[in-house]
Amino acid sequence: MVQPDTLDHFKSLVDQASNMVILTGAGISTESGVPDFRSPGGLWEKFRIVQYGEYVESEDARIEDWHRRFYMKDQIGSVEPNIGHRKIGEWLNSGKAQCLITQNVDGLHQRGGAPDDKIIEIHGNATTTSCISCGLNHDMQLCRDLFEKTQESPKCSSCGGLIKADIVMFGESMPTDKTNRAFEIAETADLFIAIGTSLVVQPAAVIPLHAKRNGAKFAILNRDPTELDRFADCVVNAEIGETLGACV
Repeated sequence: MVQPDTLDHFKSLVDQASNMVILTGAGISTESGVPDFRSPGGLWEKFRIVQYGEYVESEDARIEDWHRRFYMKDQIGSVEPNIGHRKIGEWLNSGKAQCLITQNVDGLHQRGGAPDDKIIEIHGNATTTSCISCGLNHDMQLCRDLFEKTQESPKCSSCGGLIKADIVMFGESMPTDKTNRAFEIAETADLFIAIGTSLVVQPAAVIPLHAKRNGAKFAILNRDPTELDRFADCVVNAEIGETLGACV
């Protein structure tokens, strides 16, 4: 349970802020029941990680990856946004927060009310798909229906190119436009809050420090300590929903 004085400090930082930028990681979604895929027994033990280069070159690798995508989609589809997702959605819609940068690919922030134009999904979104050649979007369920019917990886209905989930795969370059936008927006924040992230995965892990160097207060809300705690103005090691639910 969060200590009252720490919670009061966190709430006062939020109360005083008028231009917050928020970074979220897996911790906010595990409170909804989304599995922590990196933990023992998680997704990375059930399925081999397919590198981007393998995906492009090998049909067997693509089939393996699509099996993993549909398993993941089933896991995500069975859960609902929690109070943390909804509170962030409220802040974004009211103008209290100007932007959400998320490492998550589950789409729960959108379902929790966060507007698309205020979200930077720095690692992409696992619930949508597109052609890697022409960029045409394809419905995930239609891809699944086609895959289960043919047992072949789905191809683009327009150009015949390869379709893949809209996530950044291992071995794939990070989207430069999203990354640059995240750093630019961080520069304008008066309060940067990192929520549910261990702050070790780059480049997201350095965005809070960039905000702090440009004058922002920096708060961390995470169940466990992080390597950036020493740079933060406030650290709350507690449940996310409990803490955000206490904020106005």
